[in-house]
Amino acid sequence: MLGRSANAVFWMFRYLERAENLARLLDTGFRMALTRDHLTAEEEWRSVIETAGMRDSYQEQHGTYAGIQVWNHILRDRDNPNSIRSLIGAVRSNARSARNVITSELWEAVNESYLQLNDLLARPVNQSGLADAINTVKRESTLVRGAMDGSMLRNDIYNFARIGSFIERADNTARILDVKYYVLLPSLSYVGSSLDNVQWETILRSLGAERAYRWLNAGQLDARGIADFLILDGRFPRSLSFCYSKIRSNLHSLALQYGEEVHAHEVMRNADLKLQDKDIDLVIDMGLHEFLSDFIACNNDIARAVETDYRFTD
Repeated sequence: MLGRSANAVFWMFRYLERAENLARLLDTGFRMALTRDHLTAEEEWRSVIETAGMRDSYQEQHGTYAGIQVWNHILRDRDNPNSIRSLIGAVRSNARSARNVITSELWEAVNESYLQLNDLLARPVNQSGLADAINTVKRESTLVRGAMDGSMLRNDIYNFARIGSFIERADNTARILDVKYYVLLPSLSYVGSSLDNVQWETILRSLGAERAYRWLNAGQLDARGIADFLILDGRFPRSLSFCYSKIRSNLHSLALQYGEEVHAHEVMRNADLKLQDKDIDLVIDMGLHEFLSDFIACNNDIARAVETDYRFTD
C-alpha cells in the first residue's frame, strides 16, 4: 500500500494529532491567562500563538493578543489552514481518499467527529464556550483513535497511521518544552520561582501528564524532573522517548512486511542515538534549547524520509 493511500493515512493521523495538540495548547493558555492581569494575559496568549507556529497568519489579521481573538483564530478561522476546524476537515478529506484501505468503523468515527466539530465551530466561541470546545476536540480525537485501534488490521495501513501520529506528537512535546524557556518566562530570574512552577504545572496539564508525574514524584514539582519525565521517561505516552519507541516499532513492522529496510530506518536509528544513554543532567548541560531544536530537526528528517522512501508522492 504505497503512494496516495499511504500519504492519506499518514497525514490523516498527523492532522488529527495536531488538532488535539492545539486544543491542549489552548487549554494551557486559558488556564495561564486566568491567573494574570490584562497585559500579562496578552503575553500568555502571544506565547500560545508562537508555540502553535501561527504568528504570521495571526498578525496579518490582528494587532493585539486578546484571548477571544487568539482562541477563535486557532479554533475556527477559515483563513488559517492550521486552525482546528481546517485540520479536522483535512482529516476527513484524507479519510475519504483512504476509504478503500480503512474500516467502516474508522470512517464513521471520522465523519461523525467532523460533523460535530464543524457545527460546534461554525460560530465564534466565547469564553463560556471555550472549555466545551476544547474538551470536544480532545474527546473526538480519542474516539477516532479508538476506532482505529479497535478495528484496523496491524498491517502497513496501521503502521503509517501510527508513525504519523507519533511524529506529530513528538514535535508537539518538544515545541512546548522549548517555548517554555524562550517565550513563557518573562525573565531568566523567574526560573525556580512560584511563577515558574505554575507554568511547569500548566505545561504538564496541557500534555495530560500532571497526574502521572505527581504519582511518580510524590506530588513534588521540579523543573529538572519534569523535563526528564517529558523527554526521557518511556512510560509516558507523550514523552519524546515513548514516541520514538513507537515510531521505531512501526518502522520495524514495515520492514518485516516489505522484506527490506529503507533509508528511513537509518534516519530513525541516528535520531535514536541522540536519546539513548542520555540523562537529564547531560541534556541540560548541552543546553535544553539546543537539544530540543536538534530533536525537532531530526524528527522532521524522519517524516521526510518516510514520505520519500514509501513514495507518498506517487
